[in-house]
Amino acid sequence: MKRLALWAVLCGLTSSVALGEDIKNPVAIFAGLDKIMGITKNFEEKVGEDVKFSNLVIRAEVCTTAPITESPKTAAFVEIDEIKKDDSKKRIFSGWMFAESPGLNGLEHPVLDVWLVGCKDPNAPPPPVETIPDPTAQPDKPETTQPAPD
Repeated sequence: MKRLALWAVLCGLTSSVALGEDIKNPVAIFAGLDKIMGITKNFEEKVGEDVKFSNLVIRAEVCTTAPITESPKTAAFVEIDEIKKDDSKKRIFSGWMFAESPGLNGLEHPVLDVWLVGCKDPNAPPPPVETIPDPTAQPDKPETTQPAPD
């Protein structure tokens, strides 16, 4: 058993995020479509706070992303209330939204649509950038010195 643990450490299999554990983000990113005006708007909200889009109040309770080692998966548990003319609220959506499948479980309202675009953590380090070498670039040639003339 000790050998297995040592092997896992040496191979870098341990991390602060357990395999399969989603990363909780403090900000949810949504897009909304006003079908009457023909306007699409992107907006962000802090998880646990309300954001207003027209006469809708949107609240993400959690916004998670899969670890970088897994296939993309971004989900948020969202509750949406509609504000009526008498200022009362009616819950019109409560459930999970998935950024990779916006048509699967977004809000489809007669006038307004809302879907999850993503999650983010503004304090997280930026993802690593992979550089692709230019195939047309000439490799650096070492400088050669000419022998001094006799």
